Amino acid sequence: MNTPSSEREALQKELEKKERLLADLEASLPAHSIRPHQIQRIEELEEEIRRLKERLG
Repeated sequence: MNTPSSEREALQKELEKKERLLADLEASLPAHSIRPHQIQRIEELEEEIRRLKERLG
């Protein structure tokens, strides 16, 4: 995909932000008691990250 430079930079920043959010969320959850809403948020972030990476090519 041919994305203009400024849009690509914005997408890259958004990707990095989402990856940090996901890492922070996963690190803060106790492995033995993850709630369904927490799993849902992780899955949402993973999907957002996948879409951003796809747009970045």
